[in-house]
Amino acid sequence: MIKVENVSKKFNDQLILSDINLQIADGEKVLFVGQNGAGKSSLMRTILGEYIPTSGRVSIDGYDSFKQRRLALRNLSFVPQTPPPLKLSLAELIYFARRTAGADEAEVRKFCGELQLDLSSNLNKPFYKLSGGMKQKFLIALAFGRAGKAMIFDEPTANLDPSAREHFGELLHKYAASKSLIFISHRLEEVGGLVNRMICMDLGRIIDDKNV
Repeated sequence: MIKVENVSKKFNDQLILSDINLQIADGEKVLFVGQNGAGKSSLMRTILGEYIPTSGRVSIDGYDSFKQRRLALRNLSFVPQTPPPLKLSLAELIYFARRTAGADEAEVRKFCGELQLDLSSNLNKPFYKLSGGMKQKFLIALAFGRAGKAMIFDEPTANLDPSAREHFGELLHKYAASKSLIFISHRLEEVGGLVNRMICMDLGRIIDDKNV
């Protein structure tokens, strides 16, 4: 379970999250919506322990997501909207994910195949030199290659072509039915059949939270 308790976050004098209270149970499928700047990505980064709350607390399965980050994130995968400019090769990233996050290399390779990413010919290329679509496919494959029970996707199909978006949707239906899924997405048609809860944010606050 993900639990957000009275979380606020300031950068200098700017309040980007304001007194957020939220619980996401195991197995829930949640979609976060709202305009750009509403606080969706900032909330995800706080859940992931990348941002320290100015006040309040975030826990995942009872572990503080900042103070006990490794334990808190051991069962959670994250695919960001903007791929990081990593200089490691794909082979090195797979090795790193295997050693630090329990990723299964065979599974990563399988999911690269399902997303039609030619891993073999790109294995020794630096990640940052791949196209936007290839980066996104690889990050999705890494996320699915872990045995975790929760996955967070921040605009996961933004860099994917229509065919790759379709394959991504197939992966979710086929392999993630029992997982907790959290989406930030403007493409409601792609996740509408998956989610059972929609949370709307504006100006750093949750303004609506409903079952769908």
